[in-house]
Amino acid sequence: MAAEGIEGQATIQIQAPAEKVYAMLSDVTRMGEWSPECAKAEWIEGAAGPVSGARFKGSNKKGILRWSTKPTVKVADPGREFTFEVGRPGKEDTRWTYRLAPKDGGTELTESFEALRYGLFFKVVQPPKRRTRELQHGIETTLERIKQAAEGSA
Repeated sequence: MAAEGIEGQATIQIQAPAEKVYAMLSDVTRMGEWSPECAKAEWIEGAAGPVSGARFKGSNKKGILRWSTKPTVKVADPGREFTFEVGRPGKEDTRWTYRLAPKDGGTELTESFEALRYGLFFKVVQPPKRRTRELQHGIETTLERIKQAAEGSA
């Protein structure tokens, strides 16, 4: 169960092969193109691509706030699933998962998030219900942007 009930998901149908969609979304250097909060991301610590255990630095923004994270890739299964967790190893805060499945000649893409921990600081700065709404809106925006890019209409 998600910490403080902070979890959500959205699904979209994309008229492109799962392998193409996976290649796009697992290339974290492109995350700034899709996400309304992530401005940019880059592989770190010698990582060059999406493999389990690889880490990347995400630079995020929301209004005047700026912060960075160093997520760890947990699942890198081309054409099927890309999952990463945000937070220090062993003290992860949030899990992000993208699941892909062939459907109707294209790909059904589901993005989900789940808070693994939600500390007191965050509860004060960002009440759980408000943060859940913001993240839900963010994944819907992200999926729509990935769809547009994958289908060539971006």
